[in-house]
Amino acid sequence: MEAGEIATEASGGGGKRGVRGNRRDIRELPLISEAYQLWPTLAEELGAPTGYVRTGGLNLIEKESVGMRGGMVAAEAIRATQNELGVPTEFWTAEDVREKLPQTSTSIRGALYAPLDGVAGHQDTTLAYAAAARREGAEITEHDPVLHIFDRGNGACHGVEAGRSGLIRASQAILIASNASAGSLATENFGCRLPTWTAYPQAVWLRPENEFQCPYLIGHDNRTLSVKVDSEGVIQLSGGWRGRLDPLTGSGTPVEDNVDGSIRELEATFPGLGSLTRLGVDTSRAESGSVDQLPIIDTIPGTQGVVVATGWSGHGWALLPAVSALIAEFLATGTRPRQLEHTAINRLRG
Repeated sequence: MEAGEIATEASGGGGKRGVRGNRRDIRELPLISEAYQLWPTLAEELGAPTGYVRTGGLNLIEKESVGMRGGMVAAEAIRATQNELGVPTEFWTAEDVREKLPQTSTSIRGALYAPLDGVAGHQDTTLAYAAAARREGAEITEHDPVLHIFDRGNGACHGVEAGRSGLIRASQAILIASNASAGSLATENFGCRLPTWTAYPQAVWLRPENEFQCPYLIGHDNRTLSVKVDSEGVIQLSGGWRGRLDPLTGSGTPVEDNVDGSIRELEATFPGLGSLTRLGVDTSRAESGSVDQLPIIDTIPGTQGVVVATGWSGHGWALLPAVSALIAEFLATGTRPRQLEHTAINRLRG
């Protein structure tokens, strides 16, 4: 049951999303390593385009040290650890970076390069998954908001009451995968307060004065910056800047200071782009964040067979092909797979 339409929130939208292992939380590296193997053939499996391209991912390093988490002093340790955990990674010198990307600032001192990183179209991929599920017999209803969830553990029927469909009984399990609204559903139905919140990620589209010949997914060690370039030379700029909730529309709206701040980060990193023409901004799509920036995939405490998957924190997309299969296994068996142990709710509780 979908309250609105498929792919109208964080699972959809313009541009593409990063399929990134480079500088990801090390607890997720085994999952992204598995996802690396699945993304190239996912379109064939689903029978529809996903927009996936293996571009390689470059994380630029500008400072000698960044607190206790990055900088040139940490580059070799990070490179070696990522290699050990299934994300092939190379170190590039400043000269290597400027040879590949001559518009880069001279302040860049090096980079970590992950050749298996890439990008995919989230809108296309989400719709492809939905169409494939329907072909396999899944019934997906839209404009059908969930009103109440019943758990067999309290003696009630096991199922969901929805606005259009009425009461739907569950034979095995119930999955709450509505992302930003999952927390409120858990609280309202089971009194479970998840340590998550709603954010409105910002994406900005720009056309540079000078063509940006950048085939890579770009990140930055200390700047809030993520860069992708489409086939027409348009820059998609994101990486952690946010909009804010507009209470009149119930959707996200841009914060101009954040848009300007994001553009300044790009200009500082790639001064050779020249002037930048702003083509568009989107902050309309709600996303859920978690305290440690890792998703929560677990049975809601006190229930029997009600599983929640939320708190994706803006970067869960890359894991999709691997994680979706593991969630399906979780629902079918009632046991959380070993690969998802780091997503347990109890990690965030005393």
